[in-house]
Amino acid sequence: MFKYFFVLAILWISIANAQNKPEDASGKFQVSGTHAGTYPSNNYSGFGDIKWKFKTNGKVFSSPAICKDIAYVGSEDHNLYAVNVSTGKLLWKFTTGGAVHSSPAVYKNAVYFGSFDGFYYALNAANGKLIWKFKTGGERKVGAKSLWGMGPKGQYMDDPFDFFLSSPVLDLSDKSLTVYFGSSDGNLYALNAHTGKKKWAFKTNGIIHTSPALYQGKVYFGSWDTYLYALDARSGKLQWKFKTGVQPVYHLLEGIQSSPVCAGGLAYFGSRDGFFYALDATTGKQAWKYGADNSWVLTTAAIKDGKVYIGTSDTYLFLAFDAKTGKEKFRYKTTGYVYSSPAISGNVAFFGDFTGILSAIDLGSGKLKDKFTTDSRTKNASKVLNAKGNIDFNYLTKGKDLSLYATTVYGMDKLYTLGPIVSSPAISNSVIYFGTADGYLYAVNLK
Repeated sequence: MFKYFFVLAILWISIANAQNKPEDASGKFQVSGTHAGTYPSNNYSGFGDIKWKFKTNGKVFSSPAICKDIAYVGSEDHNLYAVNVSTGKLLWKFTTGGAVHSSPAVYKNAVYFGSFDGFYYALNAANGKLIWKFKTGGERKVGAKSLWGMGPKGQYMDDPFDFFLSSPVLDLSDKSLTVYFGSSDGNLYALNAHTGKKKWAFKTNGIIHTSPALYQGKVYFGSWDTYLYALDARSGKLQWKFKTGVQPVYHLLEGIQSSPVCAGGLAYFGSRDGFFYALDATTGKQAWKYGADNSWVLTTAAIKDGKVYIGTSDTYLFLAFDAKTGKEKFRYKTTGYVYSSPAISGNVAFFGDFTGILSAIDLGSGKLKDKFTTDSRTKNASKVLNAKGNIDFNYLTKGKDLSLYATTVYGMDKLYTLGPIVSSPAISNSVIYFGTADGYLYAVNLK
């Protein structure tokens, strides 16, 4: 990612970094309509035509939730949208006071999500009317003064790669129905999902933008304070915490941006310290870890048939591991950063990358079966990507001063013209849904 090029240029040294994600690979705690990680199989071979695409007025980092023939998705334009899945027409929208970067969760007649205005909301899923809203201590991006050593010296800079807010997760095994989510105020909240009344809150020492995972009576989540936490889901009491690595120089902000997933007695998550971890879900003891060549690991893992699948940022990889041992099974090189968590149907994994490609990977061979290209990538790739069609920072910002934060902003603005797929896909009735950073929600037929 850009940070490494900045530090190289400045210091000439090498530096050793939806929505609602799957809580339990068994499906026990899955909420209808949310991004599930794994989906029923129809033996898909690749992509058909575009069924429709719906335009918002802001970047779409939120991952869509599909429930009862409605697609729900948030946008940076401050709205949560409800779109008819058959026609692509707007059913309703709800306007908040900030960007909607969390991914909605839908259960029965309610849709839950968070906004950068500092509130988490519950709406009537059919008409968008407010049921309740809960005020946090405030939502913001992570950042630092002189981020990654960039100038102007001493200026505070938002991290341009902090895309998400924590997405709500509901505990369906709880008769009173609890909704959990994290906040930039450092708390993990548990609310009564019917009323929005707080049950408890657990305070960490960092921003929480990961989405929690529920598994065997515990709630798991990561914080920018570099710890993964396991709490008792009913009381909020700490069961254990696991510290990831840090890089104390250059303000690299190496906390946890990847949301955890649990299965087979293990908790899996990635970190900005350049590792992907598997921990014993009961004790927090490390079972194995994968070193990603100093690349951030931001995606939430998908787990199927004893294998775990992730994407990486700087190294542009889609990877498969043995879930118990961490032995690598295959790797597939993409053309850009992978922040889109995989959706698996049958023997195919679907995920997006930052250059505007949605890939379909055969899980048996690790080879590309098919790919879908956003309209914006088709239009602008020759002006943004290098001759091989890859993200190349030096090519992207040729003639610009790498030591300045403004160069990051310039580079990101150029990349956004490709329609990057940061949103994680959802699959329903042979259609795949995903958001793009040029403001669209796509519905593409699968074949």
